[in-house]
Amino acid sequence: MAITIAVDAMGGDHGPKVTVPGSIAALAQDDELNLILVGKKDQINAQLNQAGHQVGRIRIQHASQTVEMGEDPARVLRSKKDSSLRVAINLVKSGEADACVSAGNTGALMATSRFVLKTLPGIDRPAIVAALPSLRGHVHMLDLGANVDSPPSLLLQFAIMGSVLVKHIENKSNPSVGLLNIGVEDIKGNDVVKQAAELIQQSGLNYHGYVEGDAIYTGDIDVIVCDGFDGNVALKTSEGLAQMISTIMKKEFKTGVLRRFAGMFAVPILNAFRRKIDYRRYNGASFLGLNGIVIKSHGGADALAFRQALLVAVTEVKKKVTQHIHDEVEQTMKVVHS
Repeated sequence: MAITIAVDAMGGDHGPKVTVPGSIAALAQDDELNLILVGKKDQINAQLNQAGHQVGRIRIQHASQTVEMGEDPARVLRSKKDSSLRVAINLVKSGEADACVSAGNTGALMATSRFVLKTLPGIDRPAIVAALPSLRGHVHMLDLGANVDSPPSLLLQFAIMGSVLVKHIENKSNPSVGLLNIGVEDIKGNDVVKQAAELIQQSGLNYHGYVEGDAIYTGDIDVIVCDGFDGNVALKTSEGLAQMISTIMKKEFKTGVLRRFAGMFAVPILNAFRRKIDYRRYNGASFLGLNGIVIKSHGGADALAFRQALLVAVTEVKKKVTQHIHDEVEQTMKVVHS
């Protein structure tokens, strides 16, 4: 199955210096993958030449504008119609590409994707979902920042989309869904969470009930649903915690001769720990609910992390995630409203 991914080659903190090597690495992982690198042709070619890569399976689509990480999304939407970000999304709209991957400005990417691709029937707003590491592997969590003050109906849509994603990406027939709350008891939470719980219970999903923040790490739940404000705070807290633990461990093993000696024996354990919490292995957040596949890479991603985001896009294309969400949202909404 040949797959074509449009890459916003100018996006992120490092632009083509990361996106081009990451793209080349992704091509080495999948023989059926083809890429359209979108951006300033001379800069892209310079990186391809530096890597010694032949043009095979890569096409360059010139775009004259770039989107800066701090730019206002509304301004980008109005004035940067030939940006690498916009052109890459347009390629998905036209059918020339099966998906788009960008490490660029999250707000601009979401606004542009929603404007160009629109949302699927039955979906009011897209949600950002990603896999986060846990004791039992990982958990998928949404929304991670696209929507603030989400009403109960939107949280239901998040639950459906998250369940569909895990079902088809991980071949789990009946993924468990939890609703993030300040406690697991039915009496806890605000009115929005309580109303959302009622809707999800009626949906036919495998609803586990309320979960607290520690469920992100235990791995007992497949999908955790929350408002974008809460999800983004949890995500950034998790990233900060992982960085703090890693830094403290490095520092402590360098304090004193005995600790340095002990650290030599602990190296395999430390390396395994770093791999477990390394965000690069989980890079690639999906904008679920769009009429097309858009994957957001971390802005500070290196080539390894950007490759992972591309592979996330490839998997979603192969598993036909957009079509499955379209079909199952319609079916689930009939159950809820019956």
